[in-house]
Amino acid sequence: EAGVGKTALLDYLVERAQGCRVARAVGVECEMELPFAGLHLLCAQMLEHLDRLPRPQRDALAIAFGLATGNPPDRFLVGLAVLSLMADVAEEQPLLCVVDDAQWLDRVSAQTLAFVARRLLAERVALVFAVRESSNDLQSVGLQELVVRGLRDEDARALLESAIPGRLDERVQDRIVAETRGNPLALLELPRGLTAVELAGGFGRPDAQPLASQIEQSFLRRIGSLSSATQRLLLAAA
Repeated sequence: EAGVGKTALLDYLVERAQGCRVARAVGVECEMELPFAGLHLLCAQMLEHLDRLPRPQRDALAIAFGLATGNPPDRFLVGLAVLSLMADVAEEQPLLCVVDDAQWLDRVSAQTLAFVARRLLAERVALVFAVRESSNDLQSVGLQELVVRGLRDEDARALLESAIPGRLDERVQDRIVAETRGNPLALLELPRGLTAVELAGGFGRPDAQPLASQIEQSFLRRIGSLSSATQRLLLAAA
């Protein structure tokens, strides 16, 4: 779920990928309707190897990425081209491809990367996706999955104590841990901006509002406490 720590785990993985070439991409919701957008973000870092691909694959990928003109490329050839491109890069150095927020990849990119992942055999290539919600294009093709759940109660309490200065009543602490279900972002964000009285009363019924909505409301409270000039700056940046 949102805030459970997927990006932190990907960062941990990348930091320890010694001796590997790393290619990273992040799905962006506003690009979901742009075919090949996510694939381009990931593969643009390897295009120095494009000329070494077989001609049909090279042409298909070049057209998909707007590097050449022609009829819409055959998606099977595009998939083979990405597989060949990654395999060629990995001949020099093992390749780790990391895609965060993969639920926001455009459909063609998600299907192409799933196509590649299923055909990795002896290549020194690893593909790792972080997905917030169910993504049929990635989760229906038999890839290995690791479900990331909330922190254990003991760890959640330790994180909560680090986020709240001063003493926190043990019963209130237990209630917050239970209502956030150990979600790290929720544990850090929800108590911020709440008064001592609000903390003393807990947050309310666990089923009153989805956790993601509660986190968004926490961000809104923090933004609302800023000056009007700062709020305008944030709006312009957004």
